[in-house]
Amino acid sequence: MSETVSVSSSALSFVYLIIYWGFLYSNFANARGFDSLLQQLPQLGAFRNIFESKIVLNVKDYGAKGDGIKDDTKVFAEVWDMACSSKVKQARIIIPDGSHCLVRPISLAGPCISKITLMAITFHRCNNLVVKNLMIINGQQMHIAFTTCDGVAVSRLGVFAPSGSPNTDGIHISASTNVEVKDSTVGTGDDCISIVSNSSKVKIRNIVCGPGHGISIGSLGKSGSCDQVSDVSVRGAFLSNTENGLRIKTWQGGSGFVSNVKFEDVLMENVSNPIIIDQYYCDSSKACPNKTCAVNVENISYVNIKGTSASQEAINFACSDVAPCEGLYLEDVQLVSATGGITTSFCWEARGSTSGTKDA
Repeated sequence: MSETVSVSSSALSFVYLIIYWGFLYSNFANARGFDSLLQQLPQLGAFRNIFESKIVLNVKDYGAKGDGIKDDTKVFAEVWDMACSSKVKQARIIIPDGSHCLVRPISLAGPCISKITLMAITFHRCNNLVVKNLMIINGQQMHIAFTTCDGVAVSRLGVFAPSGSPNTDGIHISASTNVEVKDSTVGTGDDCISIVSNSSKVKIRNIVCGPGHGISIGSLGKSGSCDQVSDVSVRGAFLSNTENGLRIKTWQGGSGFVSNVKFEDVLMENVSNPIIIDQYYCDSSKACPNKTCAVNVENISYVNIKGTSASQEAINFACSDVAPCEGLYLEDVQLVSATGGITTSFCWEARGSTSGTKDA
């Protein structure tokens, strides 16, 4: 088994890791007409249950300070080598809760004798970062996050948590640019992939998603904040049994924009709310007040989106009265009922055009 996490940067790279228990969930299906796409997507069989005998290594037991000041690079390298060379079935590296470990550019690579499993990890202020061939399971909150990074290449990740676990985003991208995530499988209790404030030039390729809340941009504009997300491309994805499909969500009262986003070649199976833009997003138990400003949503494309909807309403464009959605484009969108009923669409203040087949 080979695990590689490599970081190269002209400055220090701050890597915050939190490790928890694990759980593996998998679900995958075939679909007619998408055979070539499905062959390119990651296979769930590549990820195996790993709960066997284990060794636990706490980085602080080996000299790590975890104060965000002292350089802990050497300790991390030594602990990784111990875990990687261990002959037990499973090696676990623990960074205690609340620790902020400062790590310089480092390569944590296999092949390893034992199975090493990450539960959660955040990369902060990293440049030219490569993360690949990792399984991350059952984090208490988001599993893997990239914040304030430039130049990130992510591939062959397996991210899993129970479907009922709240706030367990699989892959979270915030304030980062030039990010590519590909050939990965995510099934959690929240967004498979979430892209939030001040992120741009993000590419998502060949993703299996489910269970979870789908692929989301936002939420943006909460508490009057100014948030910007632009130049996002999602191409080649299979979503199964998710609560949402392709979602953009913004709060009333915010400012900024979501622009130049393209969803392409996406297959869905039994997905609720397959396509949704919600400019009235509110996760409060009480109704959120109406506001006279909003995050602009513009130039959003949906091309070759097909599959089955678990909800009657397959397309929902709930755009703002004060900042209508502009430049929406739909081409070859076919979303039929998973139960054999009729699917519908809802459009409010949504402006754009369509081409090809449109069933919803």
